[in-house]
Amino acid sequence: MNEINSSNQQAVEQDSLSLERLAESFGGLRTELGKMIVGQEEVIEQIFLALLARGHALLVGVPGLAKTLLVRTVASALSMDFNRVQFTPDLMPADITGTEVLEVDANTGARSYRFLPGPIFSNIVLADEINRTPPKTQAALLEAMQEHQVTVGGVRHAVPEPFFVLATQNPIEQEGTYPLPEAQLDRFMLQIHIGYPSEEEELEIVRRTTTEGEPVVVPSFDGQTLLDLMRIVRRISVADHIARYALRIVRASRVETETGSGGIRQDADGSIGRLVMWGAGPRASQNLVLAAKARAALHGRPNVDSEDIRAVALPVLRHRVRPSFHADAEGISADQIVCRLIESVPELPGATGGKGPNIFRSTSPG
Repeated sequence: MNEINSSNQQAVEQDSLSLERLAESFGGLRTELGKMIVGQEEVIEQIFLALLARGHALLVGVPGLAKTLLVRTVASALSMDFNRVQFTPDLMPADITGTEVLEVDANTGARSYRFLPGPIFSNIVLADEINRTPPKTQAALLEAMQEHQVTVGGVRHAVPEPFFVLATQNPIEQEGTYPLPEAQLDRFMLQIHIGYPSEEEELEIVRRTTTEGEPVVVPSFDGQTLLDLMRIVRRISVADHIARYALRIVRASRVETETGSGGIRQDADGSIGRLVMWGAGPRASQNLVLAAKARAALHGRPNVDSEDIRAVALPVLRHRVRPSFHADAEGISADQIVCRLIESVPELPGATGGKGPNIFRSTSPG
């Protein structure tokens, strides 16, 4: 028993040191990304939250906001392979996953099939304008996102690890598109909104992009280090009152919630209930807690607090809450509904600070 306790204590100490190094490395990573990307600090942090939590992200923003440059720079800073797929109406599943080709042996004349991997076989994949391709092709990408494998000719092929998909959508041009259904949107851990830069940021962008030369991004850590950090994020423990607080925010979004189960369907004026057509499912609760763990890790903290939950609730829930016709008629967006939900759900007793009895789940195999 003493040996087990000693081993667990050593694991906790090692994880604590790793969290400190992660916080330092993330600071250095921001510096490296700042060589290429002006501003967008919140967007960068949310991308890394999804990455550390082994999730995927959907980026929503108008053209020209450096979405592709951001993703490519992140891949360079992490020393990972990167591929970009431009989704179009004529894109086929084989264009993403790869295909089998028939080969003939020059000596024996024997014929055999050889698999040629597609662009999905990369560490970071940018699915540009994912809503411009038919559902059949979208489904091929979503299989890889969920299962970390693709099936071609009845044979399963594992994608490289770590594996991270960033998809983009243009929110202002929807003609001729194939909107992702709710079941597919639910596969994305976060929906990240990219806004216009401030005046000073845009001035700096103009200065940098109208002169010669391009800065060199120095890698901060490699794929194996990132996999180790992902395991540490999973081992971070969440106190019961913090986990229940996260669940109540999610359950508050649902049209039908049992009395006394913690669901809060209305705020003080009773308006939230009629604004939601349907709310978030259990996967939202899982992703909310995982994203909060990743945020705590990025900030070098070995515990999740209620502020972590509130900070990630909007990107986790905004694509999982469907506004009702009443909300659409009143011009109330999903973002506004989620913000009202967060405000309407009180913290549970003991939630201040968010420190539970255990810091890490020492029984986790990692």
